[in-house]
Amino acid sequence: MSLPELRRYPPGTDFIGFGDRVPTFAPEVVFVKAGDGVPSRSVLYTSGKEKTVVCIMHPRADMTRHYAVPDIVANGFAFYAQQGRFPGDDISAGTIHEPLVADVAAGMAFLSSRGFEHIILLGNSGAAPLYALYQAQALTAVPGRLTDTAGGDRYDLNEFDMPAAEGFIFLGAHLGPGITLRDHIDPSVIDENDPLSRDSELDMYDVKNGFKAPSRESKYSPDFVAQFRAAQQVRSSRLDAIAWALIREQRQAAMSIESAGFDKLDYNHQAFALRRAAMWRLMQLHRLDADPASVDLSLRPSDRGYGSIMSMRPDINNYAMAGSRLFSPEVWLSSWSARYSRARLLDCLPQITVPSLILTYTGDNAIGGLRKRNIAFDDQCLRVSGGLDLFHGTRVGNDDIPPLAKFSEQACADAFRGTGNDCHPLSGRHVLSLRPKLEGGNRNRCH
Repeated sequence: MSLPELRRYPPGTDFIGFGDRVPTFAPEVVFVKAGDGVPSRSVLYTSGKEKTVVCIMHPRADMTRHYAVPDIVANGFAFYAQQGRFPGDDISAGTIHEPLVADVAAGMAFLSSRGFEHIILLGNSGAAPLYALYQAQALTAVPGRLTDTAGGDRYDLNEFDMPAAEGFIFLGAHLGPGITLRDHIDPSVIDENDPLSRDSELDMYDVKNGFKAPSRESKYSPDFVAQFRAAQQVRSSRLDAIAWALIREQRQAAMSIESAGFDKLDYNHQAFALRRAAMWRLMQLHRLDADPASVDLSLRPSDRGYGSIMSMRPDINNYAMAGSRLFSPEVWLSSWSARYSRARLLDCLPQITVPSLILTYTGDNAIGGLRKRNIAFDDQCLRVSGGLDLFHGTRVGNDDIPPLAKFSEQACADAFRGTGNDCHPLSGRHVLSLRPKLEGGNRNRCH
């Protein structure tokens, strides 16, 4: 017997690219510089005649060949794909969201300088909470914007020009990296330094709790799910405490260097403080593929199939490299903490007052999307049905469904109807007025 295949997708899969579908216009590579001097790379698809541009930027992923490009460009709109200052994968995700807001601002300023009259944000997956945070900050009057990162380092968004967007598309949007990670974190981990430590009472992959050997569907009791979800929050909070302890230790060392009499200490004492202040401590997290809804499909009814976003065997993938992450404490607090991250979509939505379009993939194995349990719609959400998933809008193993084919005519033509000066670029019947349900939420988290 050998280790089972853990990957949902074959090696080399281009998860978010448009493949061989050539956009109408050749890409123009653009470099923009944020207000703090940090550059980022972008790609602009335009004929030079469009008045409306749709833009996208993910906190880490390269969206410059996003699968939405061909259809949106073909419908008469420019497309701007930006890669922020923290490109990389999810394993070593070095993402701090507050500086990324400055990167978005640089892209928005560039697009305004190119003469685009309407700028629409395309919030696909993790781009949605990032863009929501940006829009909330752009609409906050100076000096009321954020002045630090979630980890307490000074970063003043009041210093930057931040043009606001005129429209927002939520495409397979998740509620924030911290919320998403919390909902997938394995709460049965007893010791963060021992990846195999396990509290069997909280293990969703223990048969006594309702798990069944793959790929038979598991069935968990409401009591177990409630206990499991509460324990996920406990583990997330435990990691918050670890992050803050590491930050305090480093800052105390830095303060000791600046204290009176430090220069009179012997070399060994000085060297220890200097080394500790300079040291970049990392948090290694294990077992991050543990969402009961991935194996008990009744917990979030949809068109999705068995398994998690990346694996048909989450019970084993939970222990593999794909189920692990490496963070600095500052990155944890800014992006992956359910409590401290400001990139929380529902907390930023009250300031998203522009016309908005919500598209959800009913076959998505990772992201439940904006649903009526957490947001009230004044209109109906457009559901991209047919078992489509987050990546390329395709079914797993079915290459015959072209990217966005299921909604390109509905969404691109209908939602973006009209490019004249007398017509708003989001004038279709699927435009929504959003009224977030924030029970238990912090309405001031985006401020």
